[in-house]
Amino acid sequence: MDVARRILFAATAAGLLAFSHTAVGQKPSGDASYPAKAVRLIVPFAPGGGTDIIARFIAQDLGHVWGNTVVVDNRGGSGGIVGTEIAARSAPDGYTMMLCSLGFSYAPTLYRKLPYDTEKGFSPISLIAVQPFVYVVLPSLAVSSMKELVALAKAKPGEIRYGSGGSGGSSHLGTELLRVMTGVDMVHVPYKGTGPALTAMLAGEIQMQLIGISSVVPHMKSGRMRALAVSGAKRSAAAPDLPTVAESGVPGYEFDVWYGMLFPAGTPRVIVSKTNAEINRVLTSPALAQRFAAVGLEPAGTTPEAFSTLIHSEIVKWRKVVETARIKLD
Repeated sequence: MDVARRILFAATAAGLLAFSHTAVGQKPSGDASYPAKAVRLIVPFAPGGGTDIIARFIAQDLGHVWGNTVVVDNRGGSGGIVGTEIAARSAPDGYTMMLCSLGFSYAPTLYRKLPYDTEKGFSPISLIAVQPFVYVVLPSLAVSSMKELVALAKAKPGEIRYGSGGSGGSSHLGTELLRVMTGVDMVHVPYKGTGPALTAMLAGEIQMQLIGISSVVPHMKSGRMRALAVSGAKRSAAAPDLPTVAESGVPGYEFDVWYGMLFPAGTPRVIVSKTNAEINRVLTSPALAQRFAAVGLEPAGTTPEAFSTLIHSEIVKWRKVVETARIKLD
């Protein structure tokens, strides 16, 4: 957490000057009356985490474009449900946005009842970024590829212990996707956060996990962990020599943690379109790309329609995984 905050604060100071010299410093044409005051950006998680860091990067640069402050409002609780409900119930006037992440798409199946409609309660603006994860194992586990890992797990069902930052979290669901696709039997060991899970693996309590690349690069370089493959649809710039899981023995596997921006449902289309255009300008900034890269992120702007389609397809995808793996949270 402290490392992430240091990256954030150092990058903020360096980024302000560089940002002013890019194309995003120019106001695009559109509804000149919006925004006429500060805009609230809800982050449905506590300060200091990945979603919060991305929100502050975007808030800084979007506020510069608009000439009005974008205020990050952290509303953590219940795995993001508390803040998401606040966003859904906010006035659809363009002055409340929310930064959502992958968990937004599997929450409808993971939880028995949500106080909002995941698709009908929001107006998608744009995808913001993707963050590929990496499968790592202890060197004592005699595998060097995903194909070998799957073969070992099938030969020794129930013997491989994999960790995550908590039940229902991204690392848990991503590994369950692997289990569903390959039919392997592995034991899930949840921890209270990514940090404790990483510490547990270094101590030998678990043998493998799926985790953000930036968290394990030092351990990969030191040899304390062996990276097998990146989880996304394509290789990562952070580790270009690592194959994808699909390339390494599990065809069709794809797992990227994504982040995107939403308005409450009913927000005027002119505001959605203008905000989409301005966010996509912000995402072309070389300074922002550098700040994203420092925390293992890749900019990924889209149209509102494309982001809406992504959300729907992800809901369908994760419903199958959650139901097949029989995962339920209260």
